[in-house]
Amino acid sequence: MEKAVIVIPTYNEKDSIARMADHLFQKILPVDGWNVKVLVVDGNSPDGTSDVVREKQKSYPDLELLVEQKKEGIGAAYIKGFKYAVDKLGADAVIEFDGDFQHPPETIPLLLKELDNGYDYILGSRRVKGGGFPASWGFKRMFFTVAGGFTARVILFFPTKDFFKVTDPTTGLKATRTTLLNKVDYEHVYSRGFGYKLEWLFKKIKAGAKVKEIPLDFKLREEGVSKITGQTPFEILKTVCLLRLKDPGTVRFMKFAIVGFIGFLVNAIFLEVFRAGSGESIASWFRGRIENCRLLCSASAWAAGLATELSICSNFILNNCWTFSKKNFQRKDNIFLRFLRFNLTSMGAIIIEFGVVGVFTRIFADNVLVRQLSMIGSVIFLVLPYNWFMYNNVIWKKKKSGSGK
Repeated sequence: MEKAVIVIPTYNEKDSIARMADHLFQKILPVDGWNVKVLVVDGNSPDGTSDVVREKQKSYPDLELLVEQKKEGIGAAYIKGFKYAVDKLGADAVIEFDGDFQHPPETIPLLLKELDNGYDYILGSRRVKGGGFPASWGFKRMFFTVAGGFTARVILFFPTKDFFKVTDPTTGLKATRTTLLNKVDYEHVYSRGFGYKLEWLFKKIKAGAKVKEIPLDFKLREEGVSKITGQTPFEILKTVCLLRLKDPGTVRFMKFAIVGFIGFLVNAIFLEVFRAGSGESIASWFRGRIENCRLLCSASAWAAGLATELSICSNFILNNCWTFSKKNFQRKDNIFLRFLRFNLTSMGAIIIEFGVVGVFTRIFADNVLVRQLSMIGSVIFLVLPYNWFMYNNVIWKKKKSGSGK
């Protein structure tokens, strides 16, 4: 039988934790297929919360207590609780749970059921069908909760597919298999307050969590005081920004953008250089041999193609040595062959700029302004998306671990 530990952080909650213990052990537990313990992590509450838990332990053998020396925040309490659950209680799964009945205890069997179904990270969501917020919440609180959650999702995950995995990133009701927990560093966090929720969410999803959301009908607090302070939104915003900025994928994209800007400058400068030289010579050659082929006879189109090729060379050198230098390449992958493949896959970018600049200078006017604007437009809306896809999926595609190919 697998072991699950429900971790409940408390501070000055002697009345609610007493009722919660009675409710859990008399109405919810046990759950089929699971040996469930309840671990209260108390922040050394001055109201005697820990004494109440000790009294309840006489009636409930599966009720555990861990008292912090001092209150350090809800994130710190969960970190200590998780370590205790894994190291001392041998937990196969841990559940984050509030002791003030804002999380309905009836959701616990649903969380465990989804773990049985093969998911390793279950989230209670107020944003899916069957979930919801208290009807008495005012517009201001609803707005900040919904808008704040959406903003956190955007900063952490957009535009990746992970953006669609979670609808309620600030939820506090979660179940995690310890096999997933062991894949992330959950002890060293940017925030030991409410920001921990977003950090663990980010780390677990990046570790490949199999996520499932269940409905959470969030309730009003019946007793006690909210752990949220006026600084909580700023703490959460700071945490999600740090997470995204330090994410290897984000760092790689920023490098990619810098390299792309350098390539853009090379492209813009040599577009004009080649327009007055090589581009005109090639266009003249076609004019003498082909009639009514305006695009092939366009000096600006050929200048754009040549300038793009030069920027491609610049991009390859800088991306190879900097942006994608840490990716796991195949040992037999020769850099010259990679450069040849890079040029072949970049033919799309050359064709795009050749066509766009050639067409726009024919339609409007063949001058510096039209050439530069058409080149900029093609780079932003067509070449950049094309290059990012090709760089990640063809040129610097990461080698699959264990693959001999």
